[in-house]
Amino acid sequence: MPTNSPLDPPMDKALYVREMFAAIAPRYDRANRLLTAGVDEAWRKRAVFELAAPPGGRVADLCCGTGDLVFHLLRDDPSLRVTGVDFTGPMLAAARARAARHARSAPAEFVEADVTRLPFEDASFDGATMGFSMRNVVDIDATLKEAHRVLRPGTRLVNLDVTKVPNPIVRRAFELYFYGVVPLVGGLVGGSKSAYRYLPNSLTNFPDADALARRFEAAGFRDVRYLRMGGGAIAIHVGTK
Repeated sequence: MPTNSPLDPPMDKALYVREMFAAIAPRYDRANRLLTAGVDEAWRKRAVFELAAPPGGRVADLCCGTGDLVFHLLRDDPSLRVTGVDFTGPMLAAARARAARHARSAPAEFVEADVTRLPFEDASFDGATMGFSMRNVVDIDATLKEAHRVLRPGTRLVNLDVTKVPNPIVRRAFELYFYGVVPLVGGLVGGSKSAYRYLPNSLTNFPDADALARRFEAAGFRDVRYLRMGGGAIAIHVGTK
């Protein structure tokens, strides 16, 4: 069952997360598809729908990893100008390689940066997304405030992530899978047992869906709401600047 992460202080977490994702980058996509039986693609499609970015708008995908949400955004609307942001070089290299393989698609920009200190001007994006990454940032509040800062008024931040399951019966089944099967299978397929032990345990101290919604509001977002999927284990939070 979940255990508290020994990573402290926060900068130790930042270093660990960067090195961990660098190690699993080559097999990350394959492991994700296997562990979710491909259902994660449907969750990303719903996140893109909730963003409701304007045609031709500029969108940031924060902690973009290998670019899953970036390419979903572009498939949904090729007119979008999408910037993927991540602080892990090998993840960005994988994203750029995917972009090169899909040269016929609309182009995407990838920027190496920390999401708590974004290198963009105020009000420069028409939407922002995050997918399965908020649990891994050093400072959730700083990340939300930076996302709020770079968004234009009236646009949205959409966050997709694992969350704590409210139903006790479903929660028990989910925990058996998330804390038992994921580290085992992820370690074999993803190539790092320690990484796939950390990823489930990152949920332990992560705010539940209600608490995360309150933190959206504290960062300045309005009309904050969330919807649950995957038996309640997945939440999409939406906030408007």
